[in-house]
Amino acid sequence: MGKGLSGASLALLLKARGLKVKQLKMDPYLNVDPGTMSPFQHGEVFVTHDGAETDLDLGHYERFTNQNVSSKQNVTSGKIYERVLAKERQGKYLGKTVQVIPHITDEIKEHIMSVAKGVDVCLIEVGGTVGDIESLPFLEAIRQLKFDLGENNVCYVHLTLVPYIASASELKTKPTQHSVQELRRIGIQPDILLCRSDRVLSDEIKAKISLFVNVPASHVIAAADVENLYDLPLALHREKLDTRVCQKFKLRTPKPNLSSWKKVVQKSKKVKDKVSIAMVGKYVDVPDRYISLNEALLHGALANGKKVEIQHIDSEIFEEKNSQKELKKVLSQSHGILVPGGFGERGTEGKIKAIRYARENNIPYFGICLGMQLMAVEFARNICGLKDAHSAEFSEKSKNKIIDYMRGQKEAQKGGSMRLGAYNCQLPAGSLARKAYSKSKVVERHRHRLEFQNRFSQKLKKAGMLISGVNPEEDLVEILELKDHPWFLGCQFHPEFLSRPERPHPLFVSFVKAAIDYKNS
Repeated sequence: MGKGLSGASLALLLKARGLKVKQLKMDPYLNVDPGTMSPFQHGEVFVTHDGAETDLDLGHYERFTNQNVSSKQNVTSGKIYERVLAKERQGKYLGKTVQVIPHITDEIKEHIMSVAKGVDVCLIEVGGTVGDIESLPFLEAIRQLKFDLGENNVCYVHLTLVPYIASASELKTKPTQHSVQELRRIGIQPDILLCRSDRVLSDEIKAKISLFVNVPASHVIAAADVENLYDLPLALHREKLDTRVCQKFKLRTPKPNLSSWKKVVQKSKKVKDKVSIAMVGKYVDVPDRYISLNEALLHGALANGKKVEIQHIDSEIFEEKNSQKELKKVLSQSHGILVPGGFGERGTEGKIKAIRYARENNIPYFGICLGMQLMAVEFARNICGLKDAHSAEFSEKSKNKIIDYMRGQKEAQKGGSMRLGAYNCQLPAGSLARKAYSKSKVVERHRHRLEFQNRFSQKLKKAGMLISGVNPEEDLVEILELKDHPWFLGCQFHPEFLSRPERPHPLFVSFVKAAIDYKNS
């Protein structure tokens, strides 16, 4: 439906008015965090600077507001229940019967207030759908907030669907009517309706919705499909969403300064020439899995005055018969190849073949997390002669585990036991990485459990691989690159998490520039 993007857009608009804004995503599922959930179910796991595995909507928050979020800004039912049960075990409820109301709802409200401290507006997104059993405690908690904080300090914005039925050639308002009816049944009357549709709503439709759901027509906001994702804040501003919110809160602010954001949107609309990037992964049927990567490539392309055309390729097709023929057929049309992060053995050999193809054919290559690890494995096998080289994640029998677990990681619990969040990285002079960043030290976000093994460093160096990024505190390899190649670099971290429309990540800018040069060569 787009609650995350709508919330991120509103946050951008309020911030552009000079207000201090924070966002909070409340997810109803019982997982403590999305870190162990399958990408096929949940999409991307976004990692914060302070090392939290969070919902992908937090990525939208960061990209739109250009400010970092923290671990506190994503809370799940699992986290809330975990805290309440821990307090019960500690005897903090003084012998009372622990119940959803008031104990769970009080814990939710306490968390909301802790996030909202020190800002003008806190935007809270409740995940799921009205009527879901799992989300009821969250909805009850925000219902109580209006009584706790006062009428003018809480604004309920309800996102609903207004579908267009082609056979009847009309928009249908019944889903919205029933959704609001369900919300009112649990005690919440929306102040503003955000109506998702594939087209702009007429004044007649808005008036009809207003009449049936008891919301002023001026507060019925069309959230129609937009041509460009980054045009959404501007479209919602034209519909006066931010104006209505400020009116509700009785906030007097200047008009939003959107000049910088408009430049990004205008630039993305003007650009016509395309550069093609092949992203070789295994979750290609789940668009949400690679959201931050897709956006980072878009940012890198825009910085170079181009559009990016991303081919999402299932690496398993390179493991079938005639794979070499398939490799050439699919990858020869690309101007750059990227292998993203991931877990599990499926599709691994196909990725290694794609990496080898990029290396041997001088196609710009960018390996991220697992993409860097497999880059080292491929080089060790085919250049250094270590034929059984592999990662301990996939082969315990290998005598040459180029990639292996950190101390204590193999036996650790799966949830939250990885190297997560921001770590320092030193860049030596003369490297491709140093040239891209234009600085000697950077801080990047991580999400992985295994590391490159330093005992293989000299062997790979002699064969032409450069270690161009190191974490100085733990002497861990962060970046590898090839000396005699137009652009061949892998990083252990996830640079996509730090890329912004107004501040594209240097590695993506450099990679896309190399892809453009390859296209023009």
